[in-house]
Amino acid sequence: MDMKRIRRHQSSPAGPSDLESNGASRHGAEKRPASRFLRPVMILLACLMLLLVASGAFRSLSLDRLRRVGGVQGMGEFEVIARQGSENGSSASSSIRKDKLLGGLLAAGFDEESCLSRYQAVLYRKESPHLPSPYLLERLRKHEVLQRKCGPNTELYNKAVEQLKSGQSIETAECNYVVWISYSGLGNRVLTLASAFLYALLTNRVLLIDRGADMADLFCEPFPESSWLLPLDFPVNQFNSFDIKAPQSYGNMLEKKVISNSVDGGSTGSLPAYVYLHLDHDYGDFDKLFFCEDDQRVLQKIPWLVLKSDNYFVPSLFLIPTYEEELHQLFPEKDTVFHHLGRYLFHPTNTVWGLITRYYQSYLAKAEEKVGIQVRVFDTGPGPFQHVLDQILGCSLKEKLLPDISAAHESVVSSPTVRSKAVLMTSLNSGYYEKIRNMYWEHPTVTGEIISVYQPSHEEYQQTGKQMHNMKAWAEMYLLSLSDVLVTSAWSTFGYVAQGLGGLKPWIMFKPENETAPDPPCRRVMSMEPCFHAPPFYDCKAKRGVDTGALVPHVKHCEDMSWGLKLVDQDEW
Repeated sequence: MDMKRIRRHQSSPAGPSDLESNGASRHGAEKRPASRFLRPVMILLACLMLLLVASGAFRSLSLDRLRRVGGVQGMGEFEVIARQGSENGSSASSSIRKDKLLGGLLAAGFDEESCLSRYQAVLYRKESPHLPSPYLLERLRKHEVLQRKCGPNTELYNKAVEQLKSGQSIETAECNYVVWISYSGLGNRVLTLASAFLYALLTNRVLLIDRGADMADLFCEPFPESSWLLPLDFPVNQFNSFDIKAPQSYGNMLEKKVISNSVDGGSTGSLPAYVYLHLDHDYGDFDKLFFCEDDQRVLQKIPWLVLKSDNYFVPSLFLIPTYEEELHQLFPEKDTVFHHLGRYLFHPTNTVWGLITRYYQSYLAKAEEKVGIQVRVFDTGPGPFQHVLDQILGCSLKEKLLPDISAAHESVVSSPTVRSKAVLMTSLNSGYYEKIRNMYWEHPTVTGEIISVYQPSHEEYQQTGKQMHNMKAWAEMYLLSLSDVLVTSAWSTFGYVAQGLGGLKPWIMFKPENETAPDPPCRRVMSMEPCFHAPPFYDCKAKRGVDTGALVPHVKHCEDMSWGLKLVDQDEW
């Protein structure tokens, strides 16, 4: 939506003061009988001058200074003045209230200037039809209290760290923690961090994140009056060495019988102060026991869990009986987990927000419809590949997301009611954007629609360790999430993040085989939830293999990866 300005309700200016001099006397007035006529005129002029000054001051206020309705902290609303066309061609203003707290999802009281995106994002995004449940809001507020109570630089945190240094577990620890390791590409990091937060919420643990090379540069702090950044002096500092072979991993400890997951809760020795949870794509059978109920009972007794993953493992949390009822109360709509948690956790820093808003205002704001196309190519070689371009156009034209072009080069007379569309493309390669842009430049559309095509960056290859590369990637994910309709690529966590933040069900392009565009080229997904690419296929009670995509109605196999799992809403399935 193109928002022209935001208006703050203001109280009416104070009335003019009495212009009569305190020293005036009846005798003086009698000597100047004309003053009886001049006084009302002077009062009227003074009122007009005050009104003019107030009006000018109102018009000069900037957008940023008019963010709050009525200027009241915590009101949670913006009032947007949008100008809309009427039937006779004139324009009219309409007032639209925007809930900056997203139905209570976000906490009030943050320093707004330190993270502009937290409350300004609502100005750029359509209102979500999916409201967070009252129970989720209650649990988020309780978790924020826990983060303040047990987070870094608190007495309880310092006490827990001293206990960690001792190397022994104490089952009555007042504060327990999940430490998330920053690992893999940005899309993977966002999805695994959301998964780790949900696990922390379910187990009443404080979430602390390894800041890696750039986490603090990409995301604002999500919890009020507390930091989620792991202090640099944290005593466990060998994160780079944690892999499937790490002796500290829960799976290896089970396999070597250092600890036991028996039903009676016994162990072959005292439990350690921390364990490493290896939930990466290459994890083994013993690591996968993390998703079993008996193993969760053991892990509850260990105060520090250090977690590393490149997967959105939320769907398998829904298969653990211990958490079934809690998850149902948190998310009555099962396909909104990442939509709600993503908007709660991930707010671009001011630097990244500048990249987002400048690009949006320059290229996307005036379009009546925004089409996002996310292209991820797994083929080796420089590209662009013709079969990928054929697939992009085949999907966009077949699903009528973009109009076809006229064979003639002459202009088609455009009707006043024809919509303009801005196409935002994201890809490491600029070739697909250039070909589609030129197609709509060189040929008119059969509908007369005006099509503009844009691509913010083309980095050529993924540069996971580079700060600006990741800032651009985060900005582009966010820009895609502001689309009205979205096309994404199979297997791409980049696309999953965009669709979840935007609350969008995209058309997903299937992975090409043998350099041939698939037929059909794409399909509409059944839910906006990301796909868990490497789920376990194990029945914890029967202790045998099972199809975990057929156990409950709300966990199904993914459209783009037949063995993956994703959450769906039963009402839509």
